[in-house]
Amino acid sequence: MRVLGMGLGGLAVGAVLWEVRAPPIDWILLVFVCYLWPHLACLLSKFSSNRHRTELFSMVLDTVFIGLGLPLMRFNLLPSALIVTLHLMDRIASGARGLRLATLLALCAGILGGGWLGGYHWAPESSMRVILACLPLLIVHTLVLSLTSRGLIEKTARQNEKLHAMLRVDALTGLYCRPFWQEQAAVSLRKFFQSGTPSCMLMLDIDHFKQINDTYGHDVGDTVLRGLAHVIRGSIRATDCAGRFGGDEFIILLPDTCLEDALVMAERIRKRVATLRLRKLPDLQITCSVGVACIEKHHDDLGEWMKEADTALYQVKKAGRDGVASAHVPLATTDAAES
Repeated sequence: MRVLGMGLGGLAVGAVLWEVRAPPIDWILLVFVCYLWPHLACLLSKFSSNRHRTELFSMVLDTVFIGLGLPLMRFNLLPSALIVTLHLMDRIASGARGLRLATLLALCAGILGGGWLGGYHWAPESSMRVILACLPLLIVHTLVLSLTSRGLIEKTARQNEKLHAMLRVDALTGLYCRPFWQEQAAVSLRKFFQSGTPSCMLMLDIDHFKQINDTYGHDVGDTVLRGLAHVIRGSIRATDCAGRFGGDEFIILLPDTCLEDALVMAERIRKRVATLRLRKLPDLQITCSVGVACIEKHHDDLGEWMKEADTALYQVKKAGRDGVASAHVPLATTDAAES
């Protein structure tokens, strides 16, 4: 943008210098500032040990050069106003701390330096030649700046989307984090009390997970968690919401689902988990316990709903694990190991 802006600005300044029959020193300054300095500034930044500080210095020096050109142009109104306005827009948009004040001071210093070199002459009228010479700067630079700004906005939006995904998805399992599935549970509660739409919750716990961690290490434990999450994702519907509650406990929300269908889903997940095998530990038997709870009229909030699912889960654990239970259906377990 420095190369483009100063290069196009040089056309406008050159048109004014041509009309006022400027001396050779003014033309030398024009060539250096508009066509050599931008590339020199790029090289300084490229080979600097502190690029940020070097770029800030170059930006302040840009402003000095802008101020220097105003007296040399006899303060010709259109190019002076256009160049200063676009330059200030660029500095404000940069957002660098302290740059605004430095820009104003540098602009004043440049104007004083330009007046010292060529005197202060006032000729604000802009001819048609000068107006035409200003058009490339006005049109091209503004359009490129707009496209660049749009690209930065889109990049920021993509980064925000990634950040939002990171905040709502558990990094280890790929399932939703607690805040997200709690929001979805709150939506299900509202639908139930507004229209009677049924929804069920599965609370799932890996059996003897602490023993797995203690015996084989946390790396194997993490592999088990990822494997279980993979089974869950492959078992639920697109409209369901599976999340990690904490540790080895998981929550699965089944909107628009009655208790019978929820029990079928829970049993399907339990059976698939029982067939889960780790490549490095094929003999390791992995099982899970599942508590099922549907929204009831006495559930005043999410805590009450979760409490009922946790109670059903406790029934399974008490009976030996590796099973599915609900407060409204008799306990069904397999030949699980004793708790």
